Amino acid sequence: MYSMRKSTSLPQAGPGARVSVLHGGKPAAQGATAPVADTDERTRDRVLSAVLEHGPVSAAELGDLLGFTPAAVRRHLDHLSRAGVIEVKRVARAGSGAGRPARRYVLSSQGQSTLGDDYLNIASLALKQLREIAGADAVRTFAVERFAEMERRYAPEVEQAGTDITARAQALSAALSRDGFVSSTASIEAKAPLPAALSSVQLCQGHCPIQQLATQFPVFCDAETEMFSRLVGVDVRRLSTLARGGHVCTTHIPTGRPAATGAETPGTRQDTLHEVSNHLQERPL
Repeated sequence: MYSMRKSTSLPQAGPGARVSVLHGGKPAAQGATAPVADTDERTRDRVLSAVLEHGPVSAAELGDLLGFTPAAVRRHLDHLSRAGVIEVKRVARAGSGAGRPARRYVLSSQGQSTLGDDYLNIASLALKQLREIAGADAVRTFAVERFAEMERRYAPEVEQAGTDITARAQALSAALSRDGFVSSTASIEAKAPLPAALSSVQLCQGHCPIQQLATQFPVFCDAETEMFSRLVGVDVRRLSTLARGGHVCTTHIPTGRPAATGAETPGTRQDTLHEVSNHLQERPL
C-alpha cells in the first residue's frame, strides 16, 4: 500500500505545497540519511501536488510547470502510477481529428481517498442511522446546513467581486481552495456563430474532502451546487463530480448576464438546478 503523510498544507496543494509521500510506502528510520531518496521523495511530492492541482495534465505540461526534463517527469509519474495513486486518462486531442488520444494524468480513486477520509466510517454510519430514523429529508437538511455555514463565510468575498460573473466565480474558487477543494476556474469564450451570451466559466475542484461520503449520499453534491448558484447569482449546472466517478468536479457557470443578487435561503432554488453526470466534460483542456 502506498501511503501518504497528511499535512496541514496538503488540501490547498498550491505550487509550493508538499503532498508528503513516504518513499516506498515506509518512513525512513530515525537518524538514517538518504539524500538521494529524500530528493526523489521531495520531487515526487511536487509532481503529485501538480497532478492534484492541474490534472488531467500531460507529462510535458508537468515538466513546464515544475521545470523538470521530460525523462525526469516520466520517471516519477511511472513510480506514482505503480503505487496506484495516479492513473492515465486518455483524452482526445483538440482539433486533431481521429489521432491517438493524449495521455494525461489524474489522481486515482486510491490517491483521492488517501488525502483525508478521517472519521468517514463514523460519519457514514451516523447519516445512515439518521436516514433510517428520520428519513431522507433529514439527511438533506443536514447537508444544506453544512453548506449554509460555508456560504455565510464565502458570501462577503464573492460580493466584493461585484456583479461580474467571472469575477464572482474566481472569488468563490479562491475561497474553496482555502478549504481544501483545490479549485480553479477557466473561461470558455463562445466563438462565432455562437452569441457571446453563451460564454461561460468552468469551476473545477481537484479534491473533495467528503468525496466518499458524497458517493453514498449524493445530496451533498446537490446542496453544494445550489450554494454555488446562490453565491454567483446565476443558475449553474454540474458537468461531473468526483463522487460519481469524474476526475474533477466541474461546474458550468454561464457568464452572459449580470449576477442576480438578493437574499435567498439555502435550498430555495433547488427546483431550477439540474445536475448532469457527464464525465467527458471535466477540466477544460
